[in-house]
Amino acid sequence: MTSYTDKGEKHAKGRFINFHHLTFWVGNAKQAAAYYCDKMGFEPLAYKGLETGSREVVSHVIRQDKIIFAFESALNPGNEEMGEHMIKHGDGVKDIAFHVEDCDFIIKTAKERGAVIVKEPWVEQDSHGKVKYAVIQTYGDTTHTLIEYLSPYKGLFLPGYKQPLFKDPLLAKLPPGGLSFIDHIVGNQPDDQMLPVTDWYQKCLLFHRFWSIDDKQIHTQYSSLRSIVVTNYEETIKMPINEPAAGKKISQIQEYVDYNGGPGVQHIALNTSNIIQSVVNLRARGMEFLAAPDMYYENLRRNLKTAKIKVKEDLDRLQELKILVDFDDKGYLLQIFTKPVQDRPTLFLEIIQRHNHSGFGAGNFKSLFEAIEKDQDARGNLTALTPEGEAKAFY
Repeated sequence: MTSYTDKGEKHAKGRFINFHHLTFWVGNAKQAAAYYCDKMGFEPLAYKGLETGSREVVSHVIRQDKIIFAFESALNPGNEEMGEHMIKHGDGVKDIAFHVEDCDFIIKTAKERGAVIVKEPWVEQDSHGKVKYAVIQTYGDTTHTLIEYLSPYKGLFLPGYKQPLFKDPLLAKLPPGGLSFIDHIVGNQPDDQMLPVTDWYQKCLLFHRFWSIDDKQIHTQYSSLRSIVVTNYEETIKMPINEPAAGKKISQIQEYVDYNGGPGVQHIALNTSNIIQSVVNLRARGMEFLAAPDMYYENLRRNLKTAKIKVKEDLDRLQELKILVDFDDKGYLLQIFTKPVQDRPTLFLEIIQRHNHSGFGAGNFKSLFEAIEKDQDARGNLTALTPEGEAKAFY
């Protein structure tokens, strides 16, 4: 495991502030948004559709504290771009939007360095303010929208959005999710694509390496992964980039790439200040989580006896809720992963709480992989690699 301290040059312009929102392209935006509200504790925030004059695409926007998700679907037959995206990838994250300063500078720099600009900067405004946007291509069919506020924006979300048409009375009766902000967003790549994607973020967006791990450190009996985390100068946006490494069987990274039809967002980590309460409440709302075996907690107790840090939470409670713990000499983190949130074994969510620890749960990857491999086996996808060392692709 490697942590990096070199942030590269301080940028005079073109600052990335934070994650702004995520856009999902789904078959039925109304139902997908309702699922995340019911199961994860989000609330309806804003709406754009036929009733607001949007004739081609409907958008249901939901929020929990600083986390904003927008679910979009095509309104008409024959929307080829969204239709082909759905056939290939199924429901999933299409766009990761960043709040930025000086959108023009970022786009100019990225373009000079070889980035594909999907949409040059443009401005939208309504009575609540003025916003500049641009769209840039990243891995696979995923994009980044850059959002710059040209004046303080007083609306619900962005220009063109109105109040939600309906607020489900059931939501007020459910326990709160307690999730605060997007901690990190993980992108899975096919084998040998992690370094080119990492280099792209460093070269085109002026991000830097923050953390990395290789397959010698992260492996199970069957499979392994490599990961490099890239981040902006201020380190407010963290993007782990994963790839599978050769093992005896198809890894969960390869399974993702096969079912997603190529690279894409594998999981979204949501930060909470009280993971025990969040997990209790999310389980009560019907969220499904992966389960670590009891052996994991026996090993954890043994390792913590000689550790320099002390975990404040009750280990019996963490075991009961299947929350994982990763630690070093300075601090620790607590994390748990949901099962996939759609029928394809692609996108899932992570709930994370940090106690002076900026890692990504490397000590838990083996346990996580073993729990995922159990589910993979149930799906009939924990299959052997071919003699050439290649996984059989599904697309």
